[in-house]
Amino acid sequence: MKKAWQKIESWIKNNHPVMFSTLNAGATTQELIELESAIGINLPEDFKTFLSIHNGQIWTHLNLFNGDRLSSNEDIIRDWKNWKEAMPEIDAMVIEMFDKNASKARSSPAKGIKDDWWNPAWIPITADGSGDSFCIDLDPTSEGTNGQIIRMYHDDPSRELIAPSFRSWIETYTTDLENGVYVPSDDIGWGGIIKQE
Repeated sequence: MKKAWQKIESWIKNNHPVMFSTLNAGATTQELIELESAIGINLPEDFKTFLSIHNGQIWTHLNLFNGDRLSSNEDIIRDWKNWKEAMPEIDAMVIEMFDKNASKARSSPAKGIKDDWWNPAWIPITADGSGDSFCIDLDPTSEGTNGQIIRMYHDDPSRELIAPSFRSWIETYTTDLENGVYVPSDDIGWGGIIKQE
């Protein structure tokens, strides 16, 4: 993970140096313990190492992942708790509007992802400011991989499988950075590091 951050930092230095100011200092061991305690689940070591180098980003329009800001441990706890608190209301609304015989709201997931609308073991590690995020899925189906990265939408039932692990996701991202897949942007609504159109 240290090498991954070195590649990301090198790209930022050469392409969008103002973004350095958006990166937080690394999470402490105690902060990572508090994160796992708050959500009641052990996180992949690769992800914890990643946060120990930069504990997310400040709130800004300069986002690290194509419109998504890297979440800090505090952001993750807040977003996870918000989903947990909102789910009874979401379940009731979906049942009332679409299926009075259902027991809860269902999603339309890719293979390997459970059909929950939200699952307490889907840990939101990014945020786009609209309620969507990349999540570490620690409760996949038997066809999935524990720790896989999925895309979670707040208002759409689609649940996309992005990568088999956090390490794989980050390695693909840094390779794409080096190969020119992403470009710098100062756009107020979609700034930072974004995919070329």
